[in-house]
Amino acid sequence: MSEEIKTTQTPEKKKRIFSAIQPSGTITLGNYIGALRNWVKLQDDYECIFAVADLHAITVRQDPKIFKKNILEAYALFLACGIDTSKSMFFIQSHVHTHAELAWILNCYTQFGELSRMTQFKDKSSKHADNVNAGLFTYPSLMAADILLYQADLVPIGADQKQHLELARNIADRFNGIYGKTFTVPDGYIPKVGARIRSLQDPTKKMSKSDENVNSWVAILDKPETIMKKFKRAVTDSESRVCVGEGKDGINNLIGIMSAVTGKTAESITAEFEGKGYGDFKTAVGEAVVEEVRPIQERFEQYINDKAYLEEQYRKGAEFALNISRRTLDKAMKKIGYLPK
Repeated sequence: MSEEIKTTQTPEKKKRIFSAIQPSGTITLGNYIGALRNWVKLQDDYECIFAVADLHAITVRQDPKIFKKNILEAYALFLACGIDTSKSMFFIQSHVHTHAELAWILNCYTQFGELSRMTQFKDKSSKHADNVNAGLFTYPSLMAADILLYQADLVPIGADQKQHLELARNIADRFNGIYGKTFTVPDGYIPKVGARIRSLQDPTKKMSKSDENVNSWVAILDKPETIMKKFKRAVTDSESRVCVGEGKDGINNLIGIMSAVTGKTAESITAEFEGKGYGDFKTAVGEAVVEEVRPIQERFEQYINDKAYLEEQYRKGAEFALNISRRTLDKAMKKIGYLPK
């Protein structure tokens, strides 16, 4: 009788993802489709760490009362969008002091020339010429600290964030080259669908709440009638056929949005609206978006009216984050030569 050999297979370790979004007070449809909704999808396949990046927000002057309100509402809205604290670590950045501490260390391993080449620094400097502060210049080092503290394998990024991730990789490589393996060098994770939603009024630009024309962007918490009004005013072109094509940036954008919120392909959308005008199509896109955000708005109202629950969640998240990030910070400080605490 042959002896039965039993083998145990160790489950493959999930890769770790880190991502953070500033508490701007307004989460747009572009933010949701390009980032937040993808966060939710990632939770089953990756070890996810998410944060409300409130330290980054003060490179621009904030009204204290509004800022405090925005932070809490951002946390509640991210939960409403589907961040599950039983699956993911989710915290408020300023509650975890290791971010600021490692940021200072990494400042000293980031070259002036690297920071001066950051496109977003140039853009924000021109928009806020009266407040070109040091934080605005060095915040990519804080962003690198955010990622490297958690030994993240992957960072979800849009096309406009590749430069920041590349800098984080360069800093990690530089530090590792001097002191030996300390930080995981992260790779970018670029969503395949809906990564870049365009302005409804100027579809050559991405959707952004900083656009002075409020009809150019849709907020997740906009009322249904406001959403419908914005889509009905969306820029199209002189043709009347709903299809993807060159020179049809407005319609291409609306098809992309429709596809993102319904799961339909561009081909099936084109077939569905064959022979119908742009007015019908814009109304249909608006209605689809209203239905997409309706449950989010309902959950948000529940969370924002339960302050005790929100506090319980963000305190727990900060405690977990500190326990993990402290190990990385201590390791980096030991490598440099600091005395142990």
